[in-house]
Amino acid sequence: MLDLLPRREATAQRRLWKGGGMSGLPSKNMSVDLPESDEALGLEVAPVDSGAPWRLVCARIEHWVALVAEVPAVIILVAEVAVLFIGVVFRYGLNHSLVWTDELSGMLFLWLSMLGMVSAQHRVGHLHLAAVAVRLPAVWRNRLKTLAASIAALFVLEIVLPATRYAIAQWDIITAALSIHDTVRASAIVVGAVLLLIVALLQMAQRATLKDIGICFSALALCAAALWFAQPWLEDIGNWNLVIFFGFLVPLLVLSGTPIAFSFGVATMTYLGLMTHVPLTIVISRMDEGMSTLVLLAIPLFIFLGLLIEMTGLAARLVAFLAALVGHFRGGLSYTLVGAMYLVSGISGSKAADMAAIAPVLLPEMRRRGQPPGELIGILSSSAAMGETIPPSIVLITVGSVTGVSIAGLFTGGLLPAVVGSVGLILITYWRSRAEVVSQVKRASGRQIGRVFIAAVPALILPILIRWAVVAGVTTATEVSTAGVVYTIVVALVVYRQSDWSRLPAILLETVSLTGTIMVILGAATAMGWALTQSGFSADLAAAMSRMPGGGAGFLALSIPVFAILGSVLEGIPAVVLFGPLLFPIAAELHINLVHYGIVVVLSMSLGLFTPPFGIGFYQACAIGRVEPDQAMRTIWPFMAALLVATILVAALPVLTVLHF
Repeated sequence: MLDLLPRREATAQRRLWKGGGMSGLPSKNMSVDLPESDEALGLEVAPVDSGAPWRLVCARIEHWVALVAEVPAVIILVAEVAVLFIGVVFRYGLNHSLVWTDELSGMLFLWLSMLGMVSAQHRVGHLHLAAVAVRLPAVWRNRLKTLAASIAALFVLEIVLPATRYAIAQWDIITAALSIHDTVRASAIVVGAVLLLIVALLQMAQRATLKDIGICFSALALCAAALWFAQPWLEDIGNWNLVIFFGFLVPLLVLSGTPIAFSFGVATMTYLGLMTHVPLTIVISRMDEGMSTLVLLAIPLFIFLGLLIEMTGLAARLVAFLAALVGHFRGGLSYTLVGAMYLVSGISGSKAADMAAIAPVLLPEMRRRGQPPGELIGILSSSAAMGETIPPSIVLITVGSVTGVSIAGLFTGGLLPAVVGSVGLILITYWRSRAEVVSQVKRASGRQIGRVFIAAVPALILPILIRWAVVAGVTTATEVSTAGVVYTIVVALVVYRQSDWSRLPAILLETVSLTGTIMVILGAATAMGWALTQSGFSADLAAAMSRMPGGGAGFLALSIPVFAILGSVLEGIPAVVLFGPLLFPIAAELHINLVHYGIVVVLSMSLGLFTPPFGIGFYQACAIGRVEPDQAMRTIWPFMAALLVATILVAALPVLTVLHF
């Protein structure tokens, strides 16, 4: 399962559950029975010893350091929306482009990412695999948490000096429109690194005993000494040393619970420092490149948009409309769940957020109709996996950004494959719901359907408008996300007028934290991918893959299990950033349409993301549905089998993804 929040935020998070929220589940007027423990929510908690005054002092200092990062980050996020919307108004409303808006947005974006990284560290929000740690005794879980904080501190210590040199070197670069030295932008990496170091050390001081710290530091020192003395041997074996650094060290760190981004970063810096004479400022340059592409600015904006959609009630009205249409049939609410996930999927930037927007509206009634708890998780997980190719999927935006494939083409190409997956899920649902009792369910009248449809029209317009604008080439993904935020706010204020705006600060903070989590993974994975490329590994891989039996068909067939495994361990974004630049050129050499290949890759990763026992998304679904994983694991397989068949069909029929090209 995935660590998400510390105990100090669990109470506040439960308030969001009761009042609605993309992290919280129910809509504004809905109440549910909440689990009493953080563990029941799928949360790992690192306790603070309240009996030690100096630990409480450290907690207070951490709180204030986090505010130093989070307050400016929230201001920057609001400024990004305003600046980009001004640019959209001038470009499309007044037919006059403002060049400075893109420059300012790009400069602010790096600051938002780095300050968000600090917020994520404070909130224990960096993506990491906890499936191994939760099976260990409490004392070893705490030691692994100490190790994770130590690795974060080590990563920062490795990059802070190169980042400082890099920022100083950027002084000679002056922006064209604003005439600002690029050091102003690049110094965000230094500031973020220093703040992250302070937070990581404070967290160790609060939660770790001296014995735990001694064990972790001794283990790190032992590993460093072993690598140092083995340096001549590692140089002699050539590229086989990549197995040590990236095939052994990275998985070891990930399985220990170290955040994925820091696992990538430490392995990359260690490899380059020991095995090459490359200046480490190049690593910072690669990280900067991975985090600064303007198209990636759509990520925080779509995250914010997804949170707003739930808070303002748009998601609930979509669900109500679909339920009025088919809710009275056997399996009707399951069909509604699949349809609702199709409509809202991808807008929030988080599959957990997508599920949390829809599930609480439907799952209680589905339970009342007698559907087994495991069945609910099967439908929820598989429908979320199905939705990964539906625009404006953040994973699709990432694929386009790191591989150069047309984002508009990916958005168009992902719609029909998701339909194929939906049909498969509906067929499985129909077969398994034959015994469902719906005699007590009253069919909605035409008048009732008309009322909920009218109420849902503003909500229905939004996803249609977003997808049409990007696919038709009217706006970029970044521009349409900004317009979507403004549209949602206007609809909430003018049409629905029932939103709890007191939740807005929490939503802004959640956006900042999730943005930092995603962007630091992108940066670290970009640097790691560059190191692999410079080692010659990509050329060797390309040569080996190009000699596979079956040519393009064999390459596609192999890509499905490979990316399913990567998706289960790394999730979509880091897997795409790390392996996309290596494998997409091979697909092009084998004359595979890159839009088609991108969709197959995303479908495969989503399959792995929600397949137990390693799929992180599966455990997120269990936490949201409040169902024990053991119960769900017994019933999820028919749904995942349907998605596997859909993925194979899409791989075999390129026309499903390139119909418009």
